[in-house]
Amino acid sequence: QVQLVESGGGLVQPGGSLRLSCATSGIDFRIYAMTWYRQAPGKQRELVASITTGAGTTYADSVKGRFTISRDVAKSTLYLQMNSLKPEDTAVYYCNAVRPANPKIYDYWGQGTQVSVSS
Repeated sequence: QVQLVESGGGLVQPGGSLRLSCATSGIDFRIYAMTWYRQAPGKQRELVASITTGAGTTYADSVKGRFTISRDVAKSTLYLQMNSLKPEDTAVYYCNAVRPANPKIYDYWGQGTQVSVSS
């Protein structure tokens, strides 16, 4: 059974930091590309950061220089370090796992974790 469980969200002030975690089980973590998405109320889901099976990374322009995506293979866990947080970063953050060999079939999502940035 495949499970992706996000954690680490919360309420922080502008300029603060959070580290999100996505614990996975039921998949071969090594062969999955991993992505963080976020969705704010009334807006469509957007890609935040992605890491390939080869450890290459991609970031949305809005978070470059502030967020860092990484993966711990031994723990089958994905991370998103978020620094210099802004109010516009407020959203539910979702973890996604895709098997590049067959992304239409092997595509999994976590339940999301809320990040709120305000004074």
